[in-house]
Amino acid sequence: MPPINKSTNVEAKEYFHSTLNVPLANAGYYVIPPFLSMEILKKESAYDSELFLNGSLNKFGEVFGADVALFTIINKWDKSALASKIYVEVEYILKSISTNEIIYQRKGNITYDTSIASSGGGLAGALVSMAASAINTAATNYMVVARAANSYTFKDIPSGKYSPDYGTDGDLPAGLKDFSVRLNSNYK
Repeated sequence: MPPINKSTNVEAKEYFHSTLNVPLANAGYYVIPPFLSMEILKKESAYDSELFLNGSLNKFGEVFGADVALFTIINKWDKSALASKIYVEVEYILKSISTNEIIYQRKGNITYDTSIASSGGGLAGALVSMAASAINTAATNYMVVARAANSYTFKDIPSGKYSPDYGTDGDLPAGLKDFSVRLNSNYK
């Protein structure tokens, strides 16, 4: 499902929707390509996920042949050039198509650090580093931030039926339901 965007960043919905499929496919789930699903949902006037979050999802099973639907709620997407950070708060809800039961839910506060580290140079070096970090924050590709947030969130999701690990990872520990994490460009 296209993300529900409650943030002030109008493009956050597209960033998240276009980057959700890779970590789920890598975990062994069959994922309908985001642009195809978005086109079908727009054509059927079903683009606003808010309309379906608490309603019946049976029609999605009929149309897409899906077992589950993923709802993503973006509560915050702010950047601070002075702090050299991008702050994202997002909630992930995986619901059964047939029962509407929530089968996976996570809420994350993700801080993406865009600072550029430098050493030495005294006050002038610190000012140059601060300016470079502010420019880096302003120029950061939001797709990278969305990709990192989604990869981190789904890193320990149980393996899907298309994974060789399907059915064997039930005893592995899962992450916290509510989490806070600091990521940077080194996280893939």
